[in-house]
Amino acid sequence: MTDRTGPSGAKGPDELRRQIEQTRSQLGETVEELAEKMDVKGRARARAADLKDKASAMTVQLRSTAAQAGHAVQDRAAQTGHKVHDTATKTGHLVQDRATKAGHQVHDRALTAGHAAQDRASRTGHTLQHRAEHDAPWPARPVVRAAVRHPRPALVITAALALVVVVGWRYPKR
Repeated sequence: MTDRTGPSGAKGPDELRRQIEQTRSQLGETVEELAEKMDVKGRARARAADLKDKASAMTVQLRSTAAQAGHAVQDRAAQTGHKVHDTATKTGHLVQDRATKAGHQVHDRALTAGHAAQDRASRTGHTLQHRAEHDAPWPARPVVRAAVRHPRPALVITAALALVVVVGWRYPKR
């Protein structure tokens, strides 16, 4: 150890006491430093505690990063789901519109065909009525005209005559 007071030394007993106390304090600090360096277990515990703190911090950071990645994946999945849903909805509406148009076209064609068939049947009925009224022989012509004008009584009379004919044919007189 070197003397820090310089070449002159102590200037009295109080100064000497103070220097001794200072030297003792410095010596105590040096001994403590050496003891700390020699305490391998303590240094290992301190190093282990430091590493444990770093590992804990790293774990927290990794968990946070994993949570952020999970949220990002969830957000992307939700966005993709919404896009798929929107596309499916649009496609569904398009198919529905096309089906509605096709249904209207089929309905229009069926209506046109029905009207055409109705017109042909009406013309055929008028033609047959005209022929029945005008082409019948003279004695039957007034009867045919009356039957055309009043079909219900004509049908009743025709049915009664048919019944008389069938009964007469089925059960002849002996």
